[in-house]
Amino acid sequence: MKKLINILFCSLIFSCTGYSQETISTLKVDKKLITDALSHPTAFAEPNDKSGRLFVCEQEGKIKIIQKGKVLPSLFLDISDEVVKKKGYEERGLLGLAFHPDFAKNGKLYVYCSMPVAVPARGLDHKTVVREYTVSAKNKNTVDESTAKTVLEFDEPQSNHNGGDLKFGPDGFLYIAVGDGGGQNDKHGVAGNAQNLSNFLGKILRVDVKQLPYSIPSDNPFVGKSEVRPEIYAYGFRNPWRISFDKKTGELFAGDVGQDNYEEVNLITKGGNYGWRIREGLHEKFPNDPDPKNWINPISEYPHSDGLSITGGFVYRGKQIPAIAGKYIFADWTGPVWALTNNKKELWDREKLSISQDAGNWHIYSFGEDQAGEVYLLTVLLGSDKGALYQLVAGK
Repeated sequence: MKKLINILFCSLIFSCTGYSQETISTLKVDKKLITDALSHPTAFAEPNDKSGRLFVCEQEGKIKIIQKGKVLPSLFLDISDEVVKKKGYEERGLLGLAFHPDFAKNGKLYVYCSMPVAVPARGLDHKTVVREYTVSAKNKNTVDESTAKTVLEFDEPQSNHNGGDLKFGPDGFLYIAVGDGGGQNDKHGVAGNAQNLSNFLGKILRVDVKQLPYSIPSDNPFVGKSEVRPEIYAYGFRNPWRISFDKKTGELFAGDVGQDNYEEVNLITKGGNYGWRIREGLHEKFPNDPDPKNWINPISEYPHSDGLSITGGFVYRGKQIPAIAGKYIFADWTGPVWALTNNKKELWDREKLSISQDAGNWHIYSFGEDQAGEVYLLTVLLGSDKGALYQLVAGK
């Protein structure tokens, strides 16, 4: 009863203030098809090597190169024989890709993927592996698979909530988004994995990959604290599905998938606790959990009447659509696309863009950003395996 009253009270407050309501944007934004010759695209990256090549991860374990709007016939990387990915809806697979800031010189890249465990056991579904690879010296469009090196790996108790995004920050360190280990309501241990600082689950990690497997940045927030993983940069996440850095400000954003009622966007602070499973968005979730009282509220939330699973995006810093400059563009897996505007308040203004397909024919799996700051949508045709890549462009 206490939980119900609290939720109703919060809903009433935010409804009255307009915080939970969206506006319909008058901004003219459209989309341009780059290619539809993809399958379950999960991640996108463009290295800073001035080659103009775009790289897209397919969940099944392949990385394809798109150059001048065409998918090259040969694969950049194929680890589909190692990756866990069943047919149909699945949260495991090849989930993340990041190119080293010095890729043009060292040819190094990093992937985040789900792999089978050597010895299956109860309470153990698969393992997450972050690997480093180096491009072939003979062919810049192919990875030399013999260069594979493990950065880190850890066990996953269930098949879902894997996070999986990789991004290099302005500081040159690698940031790794990890889900809470799966299942519902983070029923792991006393108060869930996301609040447990002795493991990687439900966290954003930050490591230095100058020397493998990695070292810990000296200013990581939990360095030197006993029984705490020093790799942790921020915690309290359920399933951070896509993180990104603002090219201009360096701020780190995360879309965190909710449980039953709310999806949220977080602006990440070093050492920050984002509340799960104590809270879901702005709302109390498990009132009997020990409350650390240091949780940070999201900058935006939306209820499940507006969508079911958030897909985090990017702050737009391109030049083709001046109308959305500085706005955080994100979506829901079911089709809506929104822009957040920093209004200097705790909760940012949210407006729905015209390219939304509330009852359309796509699922929005991910977003991408190129070196010029232009933003891309990675989608899957409803009821199929067919994936497509679109670039956001100015509408008419």
